[in-house]
Amino acid sequence: MTEWFVYEGDGRPDPDKIRRLPDPPPWRAFDAEPVAYDVPDVDSATLRRLGATTVPLPVQDERALHLVNAALYLRRPMLVTGDPGAGKSTLAHALAYELGLGRVLEWPVVSRSELKDGLYTYDAIGRLHDAQLDRGDAGTSSEDIGRYIKLGPLGTALIAADRPRVLLIDELDKSDIDLPNDLLNVLEEGRFAIPELERIADRAPEVLVLTDDGRRVKVTGGVVRCRAFPVVVLTSNREREFPAPLLRRCITLDLQSPRDQRLAALVQAHFGEGAYEAHHDIVELFTETETDGAMRPTDQLLNAIFLTQYTAREQTPARRAETAGLLMRPLDHGTR
Repeated sequence: MTEWFVYEGDGRPDPDKIRRLPDPPPWRAFDAEPVAYDVPDVDSATLRRLGATTVPLPVQDERALHLVNAALYLRRPMLVTGDPGAGKSTLAHALAYELGLGRVLEWPVVSRSELKDGLYTYDAIGRLHDAQLDRGDAGTSSEDIGRYIKLGPLGTALIAADRPRVLLIDELDKSDIDLPNDLLNVLEEGRFAIPELERIADRAPEVLVLTDDGRRVKVTGGVVRCRAFPVVVLTSNREREFPAPLLRRCITLDLQSPRDQRLAALVQAHFGEGAYEAHHDIVELFTETETDGAMRPTDQLLNAIFLTQYTAREQTPARRAETAGLLMRPLDHGTR
């Protein structure tokens, strides 16, 4: 039943897994000419979220794995919902780590975020300032404009590379009402134009611009086109509904908070093999407190385990429980 999985959720990195994907369906195939670009490896943000230890336990349940792999096969974005601390953002980092797709491109959405923020920025004021300082043509030539254009996380994800990048658009539900609709065309077409470069394409058909990775990439004709559609993870804390056109283009996954084996995997990834058994009293306290129906993110469990290793090392189980209980406060006060 799971032989077709590319992402297995076991935390074992294998860059060859992504090559097992078949060709995309015709309506999701993109054919931009590949560009030379050196993708950076996963960074400390990924290692910090995933923990330092790989454990042979499932990180995701089977239903979640089916939906994640469906999105990979269909080249569709994932809309991941769930309670705070359920691991929505971590899923993007787990995908990048296990499939060897390099540094995660992160776009943290706020109420003022606009589509252009994710695509690119153009520092026109900086360019004008440099031109005035030089009192000449420097900073004003067509070839020089690339110094003042930087691709955002979404723009960088659409670079025409042979292997997809992982893009995390975090907390989309916090955005302005227009952003989900504004994303539709870019996510459907896998391309976008940079007007500042289109205007000079006859004089400078190829321009090097800065990427979100801090590296340079060539943009041809003022248009960024993708080749391998990125692995897009959109997260939401369910603070708003999204328009039907966006939902139609996404694979929707409601991520449940880690429990049982998934909780054991989380604890051992951060504290080492045997940590789940060593701190089983605190884990049991965490799961027991959930009976009131209140929301408690798994961050509280990790904080409690870490703290009791130092503050309650020689204390009785009752004192350990008391110390841990101080950190396991509900985020709400009603039964869900």
